[in-house]
Amino acid sequence: MTFPYEALAAFAQQLLERSGVPSGKANLVAVSLTASNLRGVDSHGLQLLPQYLEQIKAGNIQPESDGHVISENGACLLFDGERAFGQHVAAVCSDHAVRLSQAHGLGMAVARESNHYGAAAFWSQRIADAGCIGITICNASSLVAPWQGKQPRLGTNPISVALPGPRRWLLDMATTTVAMNKIVNASLSGRETIPPGWAMDAEGNPTTSTAVAIKGLLMPLGGYKGSGLAMMVEILCAVLSGGAMSTEVGGVYNRAKPMRTSQMFLSIDPTRFLPMEDFVERMTRLVAMMKSSAPAEGFDEVMVAGDPEWRIEEQRRRDGIPLSDGAWTALREAAVSLNVPLPSPAS
Repeated sequence: MTFPYEALAAFAQQLLERSGVPSGKANLVAVSLTASNLRGVDSHGLQLLPQYLEQIKAGNIQPESDGHVISENGACLLFDGERAFGQHVAAVCSDHAVRLSQAHGLGMAVARESNHYGAAAFWSQRIADAGCIGITICNASSLVAPWQGKQPRLGTNPISVALPGPRRWLLDMATTTVAMNKIVNASLSGRETIPPGWAMDAEGNPTTSTAVAIKGLLMPLGGYKGSGLAMMVEILCAVLSGGAMSTEVGGVYNRAKPMRTSQMFLSIDPTRFLPMEDFVERMTRLVAMMKSSAPAEGFDEVMVAGDPEWRIEEQRRRDGIPLSDGAWTALREAAVSLNVPLPSPAS
């Protein structure tokens, strides 16, 4: 099934509002999830919405909660999310980080007791839209064994960096080879196998079985290097905020306990170092240097972070957003239970 972006965003907002989410927050969550689908990152798009609705029912997401600032000291801010929607916490903290960077050149907000905030890129871009370099990271439910271990202790712990300027360089990566949501997406799409290097079974052995991978462990990116990066994220989010760490964190697919996610948002004002037009020009030249490399065998061009997603976004804005059978079935069932009309497919 393929749908126009606007129709899906409105549909998602209705589902959230019928579940007791205030209109402004429902719009923010709906737009953030649909934006991931628009960029081709379906693993962090609307396939998550039925899980969010179940987390509301379980009491793990408090849709009315706003959170509060615990402390502000110079360029540093600590925020308690009070189990509000992760998207609400992320919006508030991103804006605080921008405000602090405008005053100090750098601004850093760290949040605890939050929830899943969708794709990290949505929030680094929010900071970049304000004319700053945006960096966000967060911890997540334990699905990854530390290097040389076979029991999960770390999350996918993503890292995203976005830059101001046109068609900007945009990094959004997990510290695992892929996020668990990509494996869930493979399952929802009916794919029985996944590429080598994505996951391990419960004993730490590599697997290409989608079913085994969902019950197993994610593969850390680059072995011990990915494990180290994930630990760095855990430190800058959970240790620094005083929030839940490692196995204390719940998960979007786990309704038995609150998620209690911690997140960090860093805003850097590039004009404290050089004029914005110089920054944009230098980034344009740097990207051109990367693309000037002759493509390796099997490739037609050199791409940089963000290129594939910008291209998919152009296509999906024109042709509509496709949803897998599994994702659409779950959304349709939620719509029926909440008496929300289904969106019209793209023509």
